[in-house]
Amino acid sequence: MEKSIKKVVLAYSGGLDTSIIIPWLKENYNCEVIAVTGYLGQDDEMEGLEEKALATGAAKIYIEDLRKEFVENYIFPTLKAGATYEGKYLLGTSFARPLLARRQVEIAEAEGADALAHGCTGKGNDQVRFELTYKAFNPTLKVIAPWREWNIRSREDAIAYAKARNIPISASPDKIYSNDTNIWHRSSEGGILEDPWQPPPESIFETTVSPENAPDTPEFVEIDFEKGIPTKVNHKKMGAVALLSFLNDLGKKHGIGRVDIVENRLVGMKSRGVYETPGGTILYAAHRELESLVLDARTLHFKDSMAPTYAELVYDGLWFTPLREALDAFVDHTQKKVTGIVRLKLYKGNIIVQGRKSPYSLYREEFATFGEEDVYNQKDAEGFINLFGLPLKVKALIDIADTGISEFRKPDYSKFKRD
Repeated sequence: MEKSIKKVVLAYSGGLDTSIIIPWLKENYNCEVIAVTGYLGQDDEMEGLEEKALATGAAKIYIEDLRKEFVENYIFPTLKAGATYEGKYLLGTSFARPLLARRQVEIAEAEGADALAHGCTGKGNDQVRFELTYKAFNPTLKVIAPWREWNIRSREDAIAYAKARNIPISASPDKIYSNDTNIWHRSSEGGILEDPWQPPPESIFETTVSPENAPDTPEFVEIDFEKGIPTKVNHKKMGAVALLSFLNDLGKKHGIGRVDIVENRLVGMKSRGVYETPGGTILYAAHRELESLVLDARTLHFKDSMAPTYAELVYDGLWFTPLREALDAFVDHTQKKVTGIVRLKLYKGNIIVQGRKSPYSLYREEFATFGEEDVYNQKDAEGFINLFGLPLKVKALIDIADTGISEFRKPDYSKFKRD
């Protein structure tokens, strides 16, 4: 431990880990601690936060509402990219960390601090996400990661540490889950969830109702997009935060957005996470439907092939990188005509598309029906098939010339006769 450290800026949530980190830093580094909290929509965690931080030893705490920046500059770019990690996870924790870490660095510079600290464990992804952002913005600041230094090895140990110092915490041996909540999602890990055979208990869900308990009557919603960005719900124009909040309430009501995934962590191990992303799941579904209407096949397919790379960059903490910025430039170009309306039906955990329209639609009924000879002459298909299939034809002719039979000869179905 470097005793030369005088002032540390801590990414502070008020949860179990960061609650005990403030006294731990003071005990072990004899330094001043400044807490930084970014409000991203974690309403239940904000009550009494300032009093708690100061009572446990913080010299000062910054609490900043970052929701608008979070939605507009982190969530919407990822939505436009169509990025999902391993096909299921909508990256709710992943892209929150770069925003928080960047602001943490800015405050450290303003306060003249010489170190940064976070409460991420040495087993998880978040330590990477925070520290890569630190390196991108100011690599001269020292980094303190208590979970990689102290003798606390479990959440039970952390609870005992807090109780010994009379630090108020909400975690208990009976409520051992690790949660992260923001305006985009809620994640749950730990406890019984560490057994992938066990179903998640209903008690862990807070931002979605069970689909079984959702209304028996479906609800319809229309979402307007302009250049890939959602701007209206049911014809009412809304700001980014209000729009997402509205869709969260709608999705929660109908049991939308639950995901149970065993994912591959960046650090090399698998973990099981349960995520709730009600409004985000609705937006992803609507955005995809509009893209299917306005993007040509090759652009759409290439964008689909790029989306997993974008998701991995976000998941791995590589938000502030040239590649992510370059991919954003490509995505933004594809979104120039992603403007229109999508109508969805929400029913017991399901999102059912009811319609989509756009002034830039590439779908034309008169073309699709092949009704006009000046649009599509069916006789042209013969020449197209001959050219498209030419490699297959040439290979078969060579096979026949060499061996007397095509490599792709018909199988002997007599081997599969019934008894």
